[in-house]
Amino acid sequence: MLDAMTTLIEQQKTYEEWVDTKTKHGEDIQKSMTPEKCDLLHFAVGVAGEAGELLDAVKKHVIYSKPLDEDNVIEELGDILFYMTAMLNTIGLTHDDIRWSNRAKLDKRYRAGYSDAAAAERADKQNTKEKSNEIL
Repeated sequence: MLDAMTTLIEQQKTYEEWVDTKTKHGEDIQKSMTPEKCDLLHFAVGVAGEAGELLDAVKKHVIYSKPLDEDNVIEELGDILFYMTAMLNTIGLTHDDIRWSNRAKLDKRYRAGYSDAAAAERADKQNTKEKSNEIL
């Protein structure tokens, strides 16, 4: 009965009001911030922004058939590497740590080399999928 009443109340809210009840507000986020968290957010936003700029350069080449602006691609990849390195420094990891972790993941996913089937199956995520199904 209580669940039905809660559902009815939720349905009477506008979508905007409903979203407001499901988000963590800035004041609460700000209270939990530390200098390290600020650095991590800065660097992650930097990676995302530079990745968008890289994507735009590739889009112009692929979609609009413009010559690939290799100087711009090099610049954006360098900016991504800069922010990634800053993030690695902040959390105490190295490029080698990331390379080896990625290699282990992809070796598990593509045991016999790349295939579309292996990409879809994502063997490296099987334990995660099984745990998710157990929760449901």
